[in-house]
Amino acid sequence: MKVILQREVDKLGAPGDVIDVADGYARNFLIPRGLAASASKGAVKHAERLREAHEKRQQVAVEAAQVIADRLNSTPVRIQAKAGEDGRLFGSITLHQLADEMEKIAGAEIDRRQIHLAEPIRSVGAHEVAVHLHPQVDATVAVQIVAK
Repeated sequence: MKVILQREVDKLGAPGDVIDVADGYARNFLIPRGLAASASKGAVKHAERLREAHEKRQQVAVEAAQVIADRLNSTPVRIQAKAGEDGRLFGSITLHQLADEMEKIAGAEIDRRQIHLAEPIRSVGAHEVAVHLHPQVDATVAVQIVAK
């Protein structure tokens, strides 16, 4: 059965895509949940408008994420933490702390789940942190940990 996706569906496509799926999958899952509509002649024109609108939204989202990435890449993040004399922190720097400091620099909301740490930050000094802002945009942020 040919259907037109109304919303983005994982592993199927984006809004406005005309795809061929099993009849039962379309009738019992996609159409009742409002994820797709059956493909008729008039619906195909509507699908083209949906696809264009989705592409515009995606382009705006990529541009906004790129602006945030540029801000994060250009300015290092400084965090003060309690540390011993050997430079090891009492505890570690949490994703919440990193997200809060990055939000101040970026001027936009950054979710802690967007921040990827290879290992917890437990020492004073410079560290590199990866931030996944958009499927097409990543940023590498320099984090400077300073002892109180």
